[in-house]
Formats: sequence, structure tokens, C-alpha cells
Amino acid sequence: MGINTWAEGDRPREKLLNQGASYLSDAELVAILLGSGSSKLSALDLAKGIMARFDNNLHELQKSDHNQLIAFNGVGPAKAVMIRAALEIGRRLKQSKAKHKAPIKCSADAYAILEPILAHKAHEEFWVLFLNNRNCLIQPLLLSKGGLTGTVVDKREVFRWALDLKSTNLILAHNHPSGSLEASLADKQLTNSLVEAGKVMDITILDHLIVSENGFLSFSDEALIP
Repeated sequence: MGINTWAEGDRPREKLLNQGASYLSDAELVAILLGSGSSKLSALDLAKGIMARFDNNLHELQKSDHNQLIAFNGVGPAKAVMIRAALEIGRRLKQSKAKHKAPIKCSADAYAILEPILAHKAHEEFWVLFLNNRNCLIQPLLLSKGGLTGTVVDKREVFRWALDLKSTNLILAHNHPSGSLEASLADKQLTNSLVEAGKVMDITILDHLIVSENGFLSFSDEALIP
């Protein structure tokens, strides 16, 4: 039975208009993105099937790729792109909220910026938060992208960008797709070398955060910044 034959209060679009988006389930929101279902399923039933495939978790759905989505009967390339675009807008919205003018005062403040960027990546990335002398964010920047277990960082690029952006304080960050929040020997060595190089240029490394789906580890909080 098509959605257009349902009671008006049960249709996702009408429900959003009459009650507000917060009253809709994740599946109902995905159904609105789909617009229509397949020959055998309504848009809502198709959306429920998609959510079930990803453990009814939007974070898991966000990790999906194009081929995983079009594998569902009733989801063509256009619908797959719509879903991925909506999820990316949600991720960027969280990131843009974190771009505030207030100074970063602690590791939790830095994590609020980095979590939507890094927590759910399936590969490792190295980012730097470039701050001014009041510890206000100038710009977050991706410096390196790698595989599942590591990425290579060019220390010269870190400080080139710091000089270009007139940044005096930096917060380093990378993710662990495995979920581990332990700092490896390589992580510690990289941090130490950047700290020492920064001293020569009067640029301070305030912290290095390891981010995963399980939270974060702060080198500063753990007294790992020399």
C-alpha cells in the first residue's frame, strides 16, 4: 500500500509539516529523502530495511558507500546520492557549530570540533587546528590521509600552514578507525618532534588528540606533551 493511501497523520512528509521534524523516526526521515519505494515496498518500508542493514544507526549509515546503497531494490543512483548528501550536510552542520569564536580552553573543546570530522572515518587522517594567540580557531585543516592503520605527516607542511595562517598555537589530531584510544610509539615520536620544531619557530603544540568512535585521548591531559 502506497504512502499516499495512509492516514495523513502517518505520512512522513505530512507528519513533518504538522508536528515537526523531531517527531519523525530516522527511518521516516530517510523515507522522505527516498521519495518513493520499489514495486514491492513503500518508501518507509524501504527506509526501514536500509536502517536495519546499518544497525538502525545513522553513524553506521553515514559510513556507507554508493554501491552499498544502490544494492537495495528501489534505491537508484539518484536516491543514493540524496542520502549521502543529506548525511554529509548533517556532519558539516555539527562541524560548523563547533567553529566558534570562543577560545579553546580544554581538550573537550577541541574534541567538539574534531568529533564530527574524524570520529567515523573508515581510514586514518591527520588534522591540525590552527589557533591564534588567544586559542581561538582560525581554521581546521586536513594535512594527511592514509589507510586503515596509519598516515604519513610532512612536518614542514604543518609549520608552512601555521606561518601562512599566522597561527601561534596548534592542536594536532588524528583518528584510529580501529576504535583504539592508545597512543602508539609513532604517535608519541611525531608529537615530540613537532613540539621541538615548534619551539624553534615560537609556535606551541598545545595538544594532540586521538579520536575514535569510542571518544578521545588527549596527550595534554595524559601529560604526554613534552
